[in-house]
Amino acid sequence: MVEQRQRNTNDGYSMFRTLLPLSLSMALALPALAQDSEPAETAEPPTAGEAVPGLDMGSEVGTPQPGERYSREKHGDWDIACLKTDGETDPCSMLQIMTDPEGNPIAEYSLFRVEGGGQVAAAASIVVPLETLLPARLTIAIDDNPAKQYQYTFCNPIGCVAQIGLTAQEIELMKKGAKATVSLVPAPAPDQRIDLDLSLTGFTAAYDKVDVVSN
Repeated sequence: MVEQRQRNTNDGYSMFRTLLPLSLSMALALPALAQDSEPAETAEPPTAGEAVPGLDMGSEVGTPQPGERYSREKHGDWDIACLKTDGETDPCSMLQIMTDPEGNPIAEYSLFRVEGGGQVAAAASIVVPLETLLPARLTIAIDDNPAKQYQYTFCNPIGCVAQIGLTAQEIELMKKGAKATVSLVPAPAPDQRIDLDLSLTGFTAAYDKVDVVSN
């Protein structure tokens, strides 16, 4: 029975594409530096310190650009992942990528704290592959505690997302726990279930550093 269950799990993994199967099409357009037919003295050269319009002046390698996600710090198996913006501060959340036995990314778990949310102490978004059977819902169990099921909220080209609320009691279980099990069902094989480990190593340290969002 155990061997059959393991074979079914491996078969289910093989049916999933890895997370973020995006093909980024880069349309590169080089600005045409038009030559003026007028005498050169009529053109106004840029002043010192002013960039020529249409030319990319470059940026330091490794510097995140607006709209890119970067890791601010790491605690155990959790990243404090932030989204680069043009503002003074960047929004950050706790992030962990869940993988299959070969190390391929299958799902993503992102969490931030909530202030003034009543019984909701934190909120999380779980991204799973598009090939997930949505009516089967997402199942999460913290260690040996009773599991809970959650509806998927929406899908986009990246994957399908479940947006969930966590109580203070569930956060305490995660702080004291070893791992959570995130389970989903592949649409091509509705009789199978994929179990993914969500490590809780470093959870408490990351939780103390993550952003607090007012409700």
